[in-house]
Amino acid sequence: MKPLRADGDASRLPTVTFGPRSLMWWGTLGFMTIEGWTLAILVAGYLYLRQNYDAWPPLRTPYPSLLVPTINVALMLISIIPAKLAADAGRRLDERGVRRWLAVTVAITVAIVVLRWWDLWALNTRWDTNAYGSAAWTIVGFHTSLLVLDAMDTIGLTLFFWFKRLPAKAFSDVANNSFYWYSTVGVWIPIYLLLYVGPRIF
Repeated sequence: MKPLRADGDASRLPTVTFGPRSLMWWGTLGFMTIEGWTLAILVAGYLYLRQNYDAWPPLRTPYPSLLVPTINVALMLISIIPAKLAADAGRRLDERGVRRWLAVTVAITVAIVVLRWWDLWALNTRWDTNAYGSAAWTIVGFHTSLLVLDAMDTIGLTLFFWFKRLPAKAFSDVANNSFYWYSTVGVWIPIYLLLYVGPRIF
C-alpha cells in the first residue's frame, strides 16, 4: 500500500476570519439579500396602490407625523458609530473594546425599537382603515421584525461577551452582527423618505 503524503500544512491557517473569508459573512449576506428583496416587493406593492389613487394618502387620511420617525432615523444613523467601533474591536480581538461598544450599541438599539412603536402610530392611520394603511403598516411592520431580531441577537452576543468566556472565532460574529446592522439601517432610510416624507411631495 502506497504511504499517504501530506499536500499541505493547515496548522498555519488562521482560526478567526472576517469579511468574505468567513462563511458566516456569506450567510449574513444571503439573509440580507432575502430581506432586501422582501422589502422591495412590499414597496412595489405600495407604489402600485399609489398609482390607483388621485390623493395619497386617501382623502380624510392625515399625513404621517414626522417628529418621532425623524428622531428615530437620527438615532439609527448614530448607532452605526458604536456598531462600527465594536466591529473594529472584534477585528483586533479586543475583548474589552467589544464589550464596551456592544453595550453602547444595545442601549441605542433598544431605544430605537421602543421608538418604532410610535413610528407605527405616526403613520396616522390604522392597518385596517384602507389599502394605504395596510401597505404602510406592512412595510414598517416587516422592518420592525428585522429590528427586533437584530436587537435580540445583539443583546445575546453582548451577554455572552460579558458573562461567558468565548472562543476567538466569536469576534467574527461581532463584525458580522455590525455588518447586518448597517443593512438594517441602510434600507430604512429610503423607506422613511417614501412613507413619511413622500406623501407630502408626491
